[in-house]
Amino acid sequence: MKGHHYRITVEHTANPKGTDELHAPLTFEAINHDEVLAIVDRARANSGFPPDEAAQFAMGLKLLGEVMLKHRDDPLFADLREPYRAFIGRVKARNAPAA
Repeated sequence: MKGHHYRITVEHTANPKGTDELHAPLTFEAINHDEVLAIVDRARANSGFPPDEAAQFAMGLKLLGEVMLKHRDDPLFADLREPYRAFIGRVKARNAPAA
């Protein structure tokens, strides 16, 4: 399949109870039309968020956006499509490297 291929792993490292009860790691494959790791780098450099929060923010948006794009005709996303597009425009403007 065309695009950038990623293997994403989420590892549960602590819980609020302070016990050793941790969920097993979650790993899944994702394809994205953008180079997601470069976007995360830009977000870390320019978003104004702490580095881990910038990565979380950028990854979340890219993962959601790609699913929305692949299922563009699904009515589930109808109310989100235009606000998401406008929001992404603001994010891109904020994350643009300083000239």
